[in-house]
Amino acid sequence: MPNIKSAEKRQRQAIASTLQNKSKKTRIATAKRDLEDAIQNGDTTKAQTAYSTFCSTLDKGAKAGVIKANNADRRKSRAAKAMTKLKA
Repeated sequence: MPNIKSAEKRQRQAIASTLQNKSKKTRIATAKRDLEDAIQNGDTTKAQTAYSTFCSTLDKGAKAGVIKANNADRRKSRAAKAMTKLKA
């Protein structure tokens, strides 16, 4: 346990931010899973909506600092490649 008041506050903030970051990462993983399922099933309309949701959640995660911007861009690029293979 911290003895200093500011250290106690910092510990509370760390716990709160950890919960928020975990929630955002889980949301990204769920969106990715939904996109992969739609691509595997060959459903183009469902895949298109899942792709836009996935990109949106990645951008929000990058904006919040949960993942890095280049990581989000790389994941969006790979998802876009998978979408073009689905359409072809």
